[in-house]
Amino acid sequence: MQKLLQHKFSWLLLIAAFAIVNFMASIVHTKIDLTKEKRYTISKATKDILQHIDDKLEITVFLEGNLPAGFQKLANTTNDFLQLLKEKNNAKITFQFISPDTEVDGTNIKFEDTLVAMGATPINLTIQVKQGQESKVVFPYALIKYKTHTQLISLYSGNSRMISQDEINNAEAMMEYKFLKAFDAFVFPEKPLVAYSFANGEPTDIRTYDLLQTLQKDYSLYTFDIAQRPAIPDTFKVLMIVKPSLQFSEDEKLKIDQYLMRGGKILCFIDNLNAEQDSLNFKPELVAYDRNLNLTDLLFKYGVRINTDLVMDLQCNFMPFAVGGAKENPQYEFLHWNYYPLFESKNNHTINKNLGLVSGRFVNSIDTVKAEGITKTILLSSSDNSRKLGTPALISLNENRNTPQDILFQQKNIPVAVLLEGSFTSLYKNRLAQHIKDSVEKIGYPFLEKSFSESKIIVVADGDIVLNDASQKLGPLPMGLNMYTVGTQYEYQFANREFLLNSLEYLTNKQSIIQSRNKEQILRLLNTSKVEEEKVKWQMINIGLPLLFVIIYGWVYNLIRKKKFTT
Repeated sequence: MQKLLQHKFSWLLLIAAFAIVNFMASIVHTKIDLTKEKRYTISKATKDILQHIDDKLEITVFLEGNLPAGFQKLANTTNDFLQLLKEKNNAKITFQFISPDTEVDGTNIKFEDTLVAMGATPINLTIQVKQGQESKVVFPYALIKYKTHTQLISLYSGNSRMISQDEINNAEAMMEYKFLKAFDAFVFPEKPLVAYSFANGEPTDIRTYDLLQTLQKDYSLYTFDIAQRPAIPDTFKVLMIVKPSLQFSEDEKLKIDQYLMRGGKILCFIDNLNAEQDSLNFKPELVAYDRNLNLTDLLFKYGVRINTDLVMDLQCNFMPFAVGGAKENPQYEFLHWNYYPLFESKNNHTINKNLGLVSGRFVNSIDTVKAEGITKTILLSSSDNSRKLGTPALISLNENRNTPQDILFQQKNIPVAVLLEGSFTSLYKNRLAQHIKDSVEKIGYPFLEKSFSESKIIVVADGDIVLNDASQKLGPLPMGLNMYTVGTQYEYQFANREFLLNSLEYLTNKQSIIQSRNKEQILRLLNTSKVEEEKVKWQMINIGLPLLFVIIYGWVYNLIRKKKFTT
């Protein structure tokens, strides 16, 4: 009787222990991240910003339904990440996954229509089904609502019909950064001030439409006339100089120089040569020549020189060329246009981390020169099959009648975009008369021969990178989209917009948020040839070996049982 009671008590103790463990597990969630790149660990910056979320935060992800494998993987990763966020602030954060063709509550409007109205760009895919092929529209977006704020974020930056595993992997690596950036904008809504210079022929027409639309979401953008204002105010976090066409005066250069000395940040997109695609619409050739902007000595002092040449690359965009037919009815074919190079990110800095191809037009090369105390980082450079074309250069559409001679494209990694960081020395050190220094100080800013804090400049040797095309039918197009390829199989929106935003974010935002861009997810793919060679061996190990263990265990168990009861 005593043994029976002890036996029952042991079972009750075991059941009680299981109940306590399950109850504690429902309250306390703990995970151990064993991945090398800490894939399932959120950064300290994210944890800190979640502590400031003091109201209900709703996240709706539009990755639900019958999705292609790549986007299903992205949906699973998004779910895992949002679950991590919820565990850090369970009371405030809620999330759901819905299909874009779901109707908005109380209306007959589908979410996909609302998403398009908010600026979302769907991805049209062709997927394989039992009946054959089926067209599938995917909206890889998340809609975040917090208090009176609403923000749509893209979970996938590519828009190609061919989805690669690398692109999905990059999207997963960038996920925390995109959500963190949105949360930070909710909690700290003040926008940095950015000055757009227009005193030297910088474009302010329809070509800047997408630039304006892109920046106004996160920045307060003001046009600024350097020539008419006595100085560039320190209230501006960044001074943008985009494709100037008129020469800079010494007075204007002095204002730029002193703004930098006071810790200001400068973002330049400069064409040193006058070479425009529009000119080729009127005649089949043009001569590229120096604009003579009078910026060479200023940039040289800071550590770079924009050369008066053109970068030609075999890795380039397409252009339609007349290859036959009558003069009245020519036959066009899309060919590579070596003057439209595509720059692949080297992933060597936060700005170009996980960045796609950036499209350029008539780009100049950049040389870095010695500048004491300045760190230089190449952000964009040419491919391994490129060359420089000296000026004055004759650019002709007839060049594409013959295939480019690969033997001429032997140069590689020609720099076209450089980041300069450090304590800069003024171009005008020991060069200004005392009365000019006095006039500078009268406007409220002392003349500085050296920057008293670390400053930053990004110099890009192409002004067209951040400008957009305009179509007669479609109007202004997104930057990075070639209007000649719209509606064709060659249509692709390059990462020009992302490069611009990354550059501005690095110059203005909190470094803790920027650092979250550095998160990596290493893609560990199986060696397909090795898998094929060792297929039978691993099938035997994974299927045959467990069965063999079961058979051996059963035989040994029966043998012991037989021996025991026989005895």
